[in-house]
This record gives sequence, structure tokens and C-alpha cells, in this order.
Amino acid sequence: MSRHGASRVAALGAAAGLVTCLVTGLATGAQAQSPKLWRHGIIEPKSDAGLVLMVAQKDFAERFGLKIDVVKFKNVGLAVKALLAGDLESIEAGAAEGIVAAAQGADLKIAGCTWPGQRHVVLARASVASVEELKGKTIAASAPGLVPDLLTRALLDKHGLTPSDVKIASFAADPDRFRALIAGGVDAAVVTPDYLPIAPKDIRLLAAGRDVIPKFMRLCIEMTGKTLQDRRGEAARFLAAEITAMRHARCRKDEALKLTREATAAKPDDPRPEFVFDDAVRNLDYDPTLPIPIDKLAWMQEQLIKTGSIKQPVDFEKMVDRDVRAKALEVAGKEKGGCY
Repeated sequence: MSRHGASRVAALGAAAGLVTCLVTGLATGAQAQSPKLWRHGIIEPKSDAGLVLMVAQKDFAERFGLKIDVVKFKNVGLAVKALLAGDLESIEAGAAEGIVAAAQGADLKIAGCTWPGQRHVVLARASVASVEELKGKTIAASAPGLVPDLLTRALLDKHGLTPSDVKIASFAADPDRFRALIAGGVDAAVVTPDYLPIAPKDIRLLAAGRDVIPKFMRLCIEMTGKTLQDRRGEAARFLAAEITAMRHARCRKDEALKLTREATAAKPDDPRPEFVFDDAVRNLDYDPTLPIPIDKLAWMQEQLIKTGSIKQPVDFEKMVDRDVRAKALEVAGKEKGGCY
């Protein structure tokens, strides 16, 4: 080889080595950076724990440069307060509560909905053969404006009854409503479907919430406008981690059920984890694409206005953030369909 040719080869080799060093340095630098802490609040999960908590498992957070700290709350009200106080970057909470907070002037935004399906059911004593037979009887629901109360009122209206035709007893939580039904203190109760597989034989399914109020959504990921402004890139990466984890959970049933049993201390023969998983996936209540269905939000808002929970409507074009969701889907990779 001529001296000129040898020099050219050496120069090309040096350039290639420089490029390799630069690429290696960038990758090493990215890995060396400490993951950014992202505090995410959830309502204490039940038999859906394997789906809700998956984002904090494996390396779903780390691969997007985050360290996710999941904080559990007894109820949505406490989670919303913590978010607005700046103690959290995001929460997975009821869309209705988010709308109420925004209507009251809170800086709260919806970035995507993890559980756009309605999961509550109405259980009744076997002696109640139809909704019409609830007339003169007692229904265990909740405070006005919350899902159990709205579902109860919608069910009565659908069957030609009014709230004055029954007695609506307010209970704070599902376990209280279920216990009251089992004890015979009430004739029907609105609860999550977790209780269906463990209900006694004298308790029956009277109505499924998804059939009565199909536009009522369960959970959305909510953030403050300040967080979305100050940490927008990290917000998109957090949503990407959620999307990736949700896809994984939906397609790895065994892993999801194992996580549920560990998180709730459920016994091996407890049928609830598998029942809830199958029910959520089969009915598309759980959606890794994090949709933001404005028509459902608008319907929910109408019901909240009717019950007096809010006085003025919310401008959803200002309350929702479609762009951060779109970026998250791009970062997470397009949905391939099926399990992978």
C-alpha cells in the first residue's frame, strides 16, 4: 500500500474511533445520570393491585430515566390535596374528583386515563328480583357526587324510580357497604366487582355500572399545570413508563396476579385477583393507550352539575393535556397490538 493510502486508512480509523468514543461517552453519561424522582399517588389498590402497581416494578421507570415513588392514600380527597400542595408530581385518581377540583379553581390537569371503564356494580339480596322492587327499600351508596351515588340515581331513573322512592344510605367505603348488605342492614349496595366472587349465595348481581352509566370513567392520571410546565419532559417519560408497564401487566397475567397477591396479602385460594384481572381486560376497562375521552368527561360534568357538586362547567380544552400523552406514546413506542 502506498504511503498516501496508508495515511488515509489511518485517518479513517482515527475518525471512526472518535465517533465510537463519542457515542460510548454519550451512552455512559446518560446511564451515569441519577434517575429523577417522580412521586406518584394512588388510592390503596385492592384486587387490581397488580395492574396499578406494575409501573413501580422491574425497570419500567429506570429505562425512562426516572425513579418512581408510589404513595398510597386512603381516599381520592387526600391524594388531590397532596398533589395540589406539591407533595406529588402525579396521581391516579377519579376523573370526577379531578373535575370538581378544577371547577373550584385548582390547577389540575388530566394527562390520560388508565381506567376509562366503569367497574362498579349493584348487588342486592336475592329477594330483590328487579330494580323496580327496590321501591321502599334501602340502598347503600355514598355521599352525593361520588360514583356509588351517581350510579344509584342513574339506575333508579332508568327504571322509572326517583330517589324519594327509596332510602339512600351513605357509606364511606366499599367494605362498609358490602358488610351492611351481608348483615341485612340494607337491601342493595353499590360496590366494586371485587365482591362478586366472594358474595354469599343470597346476594346477586342486580346491575353492572358499565351498562347503566357507560360514560362514567374510573381513573385518570392527573398533574398540576405547574408540574407539566416545569417538568414536561419528565411528565412524558413518566406516562411512557405507565404505558409500558400497563402493556406488560395486561399481557403477563401471572405476573400481575402474583403482584396483586403480594400487595394485598391475598391467600392462594382467594378468587378476587383473577376475577378482577379478567373482568378489567375483557371489558376494556383498563387501557394502556391512556385515552382522554372528552365526551365522557363532558357527560360526567353534566351529572356533577345536576347533583350540585359543581356550579360552573370546566373548559376541558384547558383542563386536558393531549400533547404530553402524544409524546409519551411516541417515547413508549407505538402499540403493536396483542401481547409482547
